[in-house]
Amino acid sequence: MIHLQHLTLRRGERDILKGVDLQVRDGERWVLLGRNGCGKSTVLEMITGYMFPTSGTVDVLGHRFGQVDVREIRKKIGNIGPALIDKLVLRDPVWEIVVGGINAYLRIYEQVSPEVREQAQAELARVGLAALSEQPFGTLSQGERKKVLLARTMMANPDLLIMDEPCAGLDLFERERFLDSLQRILDDRSMAMLYVTHHIEEIIPLFTHVALMADGRIVAAGPKRDVLTPELLMSAYDLPIQVEWQDERPWIRVGKGR
Repeated sequence: MIHLQHLTLRRGERDILKGVDLQVRDGERWVLLGRNGCGKSTVLEMITGYMFPTSGTVDVLGHRFGQVDVREIRKKIGNIGPALIDKLVLRDPVWEIVVGGINAYLRIYEQVSPEVREQAQAELARVGLAALSEQPFGTLSQGERKKVLLARTMMANPDLLIMDEPCAGLDLFERERFLDSLQRILDDRSMAMLYVTHHIEEIIPLFTHVALMADGRIVAAGPKRDVLTPELLMSAYDLPIQVEWQDERPWIRVGKGR
C-alpha cells in the first residue's frame, strides 16, 4: 500500500525529513505520532503526491511516484485534511457534499441518479447523520462536518485512507462521536489507513500500528503495543510518559520534563 524508502527533504539549509522509512501493508491501520514540526504532515503530502522528496522513493498502491501520473493515484486515496472544509460551499445540502466525493467535486452541477443519492444516504446513515441530509452543510457542528467528510470520502470506495488530524478543534464529546463513527464505517472495510494526530488517546481499537516521529525521522514503527512504551515515547516527546491500556485503547500520564 505505502512504501517509503530513505526519504529526505531539504529546504535551504534545513533538513525537514532525514531518511524516513515506512511500510504500510494492505489492511493495516497506522497512526503517525510526533511533536509539532517533526515532519508528519510533510510525509502525508508526499504520500498524496503534493510534495516530492529531495531523495528517496515513494511507492503508493503499487506505483512509484515519478513514474506515474499521481492524479490517477489520488483517485484511489481518500484524503481528509484540514483544508477541505474551507473549500466546500456552506449553503449546499449535506447529501450533495457527500455525493461530490465520488469524483472529488467541490460542488454538484449535474443530475444525480437515484442510485447515487441512495448510496450517499447510506453512507450518512453509517456515520449517524441520515436525518440531516437535507440541511445546509454550514448549519452543522464541527464534529458533524467532520463526519460528513468521512461519508463523502467513502463514496469513492478508496483503497487507502489518509487522515490529517481529523479531530483537531473538536471537544471531547464531538471527538468521541467522530471516532465511534470512524470505527463503525471501517468495521466492514479492509482498506489501509494512515492517521495523523497529536493525541495518543485517539488510538481506538481499529488502529493496528503506530509510527513515532521525531526531528524528521521515524524513531519507532510497528504494532501499537510494541511502540507505545514509556521508553519509546520518551524518545519522541522528551517527557516521562506512562501508558495504561483499557479496552485496547491507550491512555497516558505525563510526568515533569527533564
